[in-house]
Amino acid sequence: MTRTWLRWLPAVAVPAVIAAGALAGSLPASAGDPLPPKTPEQVLQLIAQHSEPALSGTLEQSSELGLPELPKTGPGADSSSTAWLELLTGPHTARVYRDGPDHARIQVMDQLAERNAVRNGNDVWFYNSKDNTASHVQLPADAGNAHNSGKDATATPDQLAAMFLAKIDPSTDVTVGADVQVAGRPAYNLVLTPKSDATLVSSIAVAVDGQTGLPLGVEVKARGQSDPAFRVAYTSLTLAAPDASVFAFSPPPGATVKEIPVPEHKHGTDSEKATPPAKDSARKPAVTGSGWDAVVEFPAGTQKPTSDAAAPLQQLTVPVQGGRLLSTALVNVLMLDDGRIFAGSVPVERLQAAAAQK
Repeated sequence: MTRTWLRWLPAVAVPAVIAAGALAGSLPASAGDPLPPKTPEQVLQLIAQHSEPALSGTLEQSSELGLPELPKTGPGADSSSTAWLELLTGPHTARVYRDGPDHARIQVMDQLAERNAVRNGNDVWFYNSKDNTASHVQLPADAGNAHNSGKDATATPDQLAAMFLAKIDPSTDVTVGADVQVAGRPAYNLVLTPKSDATLVSSIAVAVDGQTGLPLGVEVKARGQSDPAFRVAYTSLTLAAPDASVFAFSPPPGATVKEIPVPEHKHGTDSEKATPPAKDSARKPAVTGSGWDAVVEFPAGTQKPTSDAAAPLQQLTVPVQGGRLLSTALVNVLMLDDGRIFAGSVPVERLQAAAAQK
């Protein structure tokens, strides 16, 4: 299962590769003084006005997606692809440090081990203490925020919220619920509710810091479930710059270090960029429907599981007519024997119907 494929899934899957710690129930109600009332538009404006924060804190994530936990040992258990899948199937805790766009660190805490992703200027490191392996990327000087090394999956609540909020359209009702308390801070509760009853998603709640506008937590509920299907939120938070030493990283003695080359970015003319080759467009994902009912089709040959992900993927899928199905409370993915893949936050019957029309 490639990261490109994962990026096409609804955004609920993204933070599962980062954060953590099991949290029960919903976002807690605020016990302090009530925040000044705001309309949904005003809360959205508050989010839009918040600046890139300097912070340190602890994130906790819980998932009730209906997936079995993957074994910690066995073929491929230590691979990076398996790590992506494993983080979807259980609770996790992570420490997060940020100081502007060029300095960030996240430590995902595993049992007797941890995984680190560190950016210090143009140096990016990924380290797994379990097998003492490290990967290093030297970003180009003009990388800024736009560069994606391909392994960075450190979405925090504000990054996840941005992905959801960017998708708001007439298919979504946006309201403000009762104030909530996250990491000891009073927050507005911005709720996105799909108008369609054909989607698996019941609602998405974004806890927005009442003072700064920083999203502090995201909670996604699935139809037919009382507990959140996915939740990520801060349990502790300090809005101050971490010590610079936090972002300094050197691999430990004896570590196996791999240098990851940065893909070249070809610069073409505006006309070349506006008119991609016909053969490329034929292999691009196609979208059927819109909004929460959308189904994404990946053509055969464009998305193939890596060899180390094949075994865990087999454990998470079930055989269906013509292929295999990855079914969760929020997302269904139909992988056909002919190589095509259909994904969406809809019942599997809609995926099968979309496949039959092709």
